[in-house]
Amino acid sequence: MTITILGIAGSLRGESFNRRLLAAARHELPPGAELAVWDDLAAVPPFDEDAEEAPGEAVTGLRKAVAETRAVLIATPEYNNSLPGQLKNALDWASRPYGAGVLTGKPAGVIGASPGPRGAVTAQADARRVLAAAGALVVPGEVAVGDAVRRFDERGRLLDHDLRTALADLLKALVGA
Repeated sequence: MTITILGIAGSLRGESFNRRLLAAARHELPPGAELAVWDDLAAVPPFDEDAEEAPGEAVTGLRKAVAETRAVLIATPEYNNSLPGQLKNALDWASRPYGAGVLTGKPAGVIGASPGPRGAVTAQADARRVLAAAGALVVPGEVAVGDAVRRFDERGRLLDHDLRTALADLLKALVGA
C-alpha cells in the first residue's frame, strides 16, 4: 500500500524555492511513499469563525486533502521573520473545529528554503509551533535550505548531500510516525 504525504508550499509564487523544495522531496521519498502537492493555498479565504459551519469549497478541499493523506509536509518561506500569513490562515482552517480538526493526530513535518543564508529557520519554528497547537504530531528534523538560488540541480534535486540526507530522514520519520 502506498503512503501519501501531502505537501503544502507556503509561497503563492509559482516558481518559489519552497515549491522547488517540495519537488526535491520527491527524489528522497522512502519506498512505498508518494508526495501529493496541494496547490490551492491562494483560494483559501481569511479564517472566520462565523463561516465555520459552511466554509466554502477551498477550505473543504484543504480539509479533505489533509484528511485523506497519512502525513503533511509544509515547505515554508520566511516573510518578516515568520511564516507567511496565507499559510498560517490555512493551518488555522485545518485546525478547526478546535480539538477535532484534520490536523489533530496527523504526522507533520516542516522544511523551508530562502534566498538568504538561514533557510527560513524562524518561519519553520513558527510553523512547528502552530502545527503542535493544532494537535499535529510534529516530527523532529529540520531542513533549512539557505541561499536557495544555488541549491538545486537541473533535475530539481538538492545539490547538497547533507540536505538530501536530512530531507530523506524527515520523510522517513513522517512515514513511520
